[in-house]
Amino acid sequence: MIRSRFCATIRLICCVVAVTAMGVPAVASAAGLQSAAGSSSAPKKLTLKKPTASAKAAAARRRARSARARAAVQAAALREAIEPRFKLDDAGSVVPDIRAEAAIIYNPENGKVLWESNSTSRRSIASITKVMTATVFLEDQPDMTREVVVQRADVRAASTTYLRAGYKITTGDLLHLLLIASDNAAARVLARVSPFGSVGFIDRMNAKAEELGLENTTYADPSGLLADNTSSAYDLAKLITYVSGDERIASIMRTPYYTVNVGRKQITVHSTNQLVMKGDVDVQAGKTGFITKAGYCLATLLRLPQGGPDVAVVILGAKSNPGRFWETRHLFNWISTKAQDWFAPIEQSTAQTGIQTPAVVPAAN
Repeated sequence: MIRSRFCATIRLICCVVAVTAMGVPAVASAAGLQSAAGSSSAPKKLTLKKPTASAKAAAARRRARSARARAAVQAAALREAIEPRFKLDDAGSVVPDIRAEAAIIYNPENGKVLWESNSTSRRSIASITKVMTATVFLEDQPDMTREVVVQRADVRAASTTYLRAGYKITTGDLLHLLLIASDNAAARVLARVSPFGSVGFIDRMNAKAEELGLENTTYADPSGLLADNTSSAYDLAKLITYVSGDERIASIMRTPYYTVNVGRKQITVHSTNQLVMKGDVDVQAGKTGFITKAGYCLATLLRLPQGGPDVAVVILGAKSNPGRFWETRHLFNWISTKAQDWFAPIEQSTAQTGIQTPAVVPAAN
């Protein structure tokens, strides 16, 4: 009996020494050690502490404050954009004072500039590039019912697109996605399947610009994603006037909504042009554009009230999305008040002599 107790004591001491060597405190009782030795339970799993209710509430408050701050900035920018600004030009006349980098009001009837600000400065034009893409693609009277397949390269880094690799879609639907939704992949597909191919298509875009006398215009890709697509407000006024004569393009630019069927999938898009969506201005043709380098851009051909003549209004480098539309409205409203003085003499002289005479052009700022 004494011998067995002695042996048990020796074994207990050995256990204490071994456990201590592994970093476990040696203050455990013999009963505790025996219990641990006899236990076969699995080690406990580590668990991450869940955020407390107070931590979640604090995060929610931070997000709410951030959202309110953004909304306040946007509201302030909208209030500023809604308010038209004017100034006196060198002749003492009241003229628009825009916030955009460049702008123009252009008379397509006689090619006269009715008002301008930096209208010949070369700037990045973003997706207004797609106006020329449509023009070049339609040059050879293509079959608009032709079905093509979207490739991976078409949609890679395309930013804005409703297409996926493998989609089968007609060139007519692609043209609508191009001009209504400003779909970048659609631009790439149209260039690729054209008789010129992707590279030759860009060459043709630049050749067409030269043919139209667009001296400050250069194209680097068919979508406008590259900042090297450049033009001027003056050149774009001439271009939007030119394409307005092609109903295949102009009618699409006036379309607020369009639905594309791709297999069993249905895609409905809306116009990026708020003037078309709201319908408060009579838009004959128009295209938006935005990348960081270009700012917010808009080229439009608008019809003056009471069935008046058309004017091209171009805004480049506006500070916000609503800003480009409000700047366009302000210029349109301003020129509308002067239509009787500036356009009536043209109509009168045409009726009397059959020859158009230039309208009075205000001093440029």
